[in-house]
Amino acid sequence: MLETGLGNQHAMAEQSGSNNGAPVGVVAVGASAGGVEALTHFAAQLPTDLPFAVLVALHMPPTGPSVLARIIGRAGPLPAVTATDGMHIEPGRIYVAAPNRHMLVHDHRVLLSEGPTENGHRPAINALFRSVALNFGPRAVAVLLSGVLDDGVLGAAAIRSRGGTVVVQDPAEAMFPAMPANALNAGVVDYTAAVSDMGPLLKQLSEKKIEEPDMEPDFTLGNREPHRDG
Repeated sequence: MLETGLGNQHAMAEQSGSNNGAPVGVVAVGASAGGVEALTHFAAQLPTDLPFAVLVALHMPPTGPSVLARIIGRAGPLPAVTATDGMHIEPGRIYVAAPNRHMLVHDHRVLLSEGPTENGHRPAINALFRSVALNFGPRAVAVLLSGVLDDGVLGAAAIRSRGGTVVVQDPAEAMFPAMPANALNAGVVDYTAAVSDMGPLLKQLSEKKIEEPDMEPDFTLGNREPHRDG
C-alpha cells in the first residue's frame, strides 16, 4: 500500500540526457536496525532503467570491512559498490557508505568525511541527506527504512525544504518502525509505502517533470563536517 503525505508530492525532473554520466537525480537511502533486510528488499524492487544514482547510509560498526554492497548488488538488478572518496556517481548504480565515514556528495562525486559522529553514528543519515539536499534540490529523493531513533529526520526535512521528495517505509511493516514513524510525526513525509512499492514509485517520480526553482545557496545545509553529538 502506498499513501501520500502532506500533499507536498514533488516529482523529479526528467532530463533529456546526462552530463558526463551525471545522474538526473539522487535517491538517498537511510536505514538502521533491521536495515539490511529492508535494503535487500528495496534493491530487488529497483528498475533497471532508473535514471538516479542511489546512495545508501546504514548504521554499522566502525571497524572491519562491510559486505553490504555485495549483499545489495546480489539482491537486485543494479550494481552496488562501497563508495570511495572522489568516486563519480552515475545513474543506475548504488553507492554504499563505508564504515566509519560520513558520505557526502559534491559536483556528482562522493566525499568521505572522518568528521565527528552525528546522532552517535558515522556514517550518519542526516549528513548524507543534507548534502544531497544542497546539491540536488528538487531532484533528490530521501528514503527512510527500518531503524531506531530519529537519524535522518532533520535531513529529510532539508531535502523537502529544497523541493525534494521524502518517502518512508510503512512503519507497520518495518522491523524497527521508530525511524520512519518519527519522520511521519515530524510532518516531513510525502509518501508512505511498503518496500515492495518503492521501485515503481521511484520510477513514477523519475518520469514526471517539475520546474526547478532558482535556489540560493543555503549554507546551513552545506557539505560541512557534521555537528558533534551533544
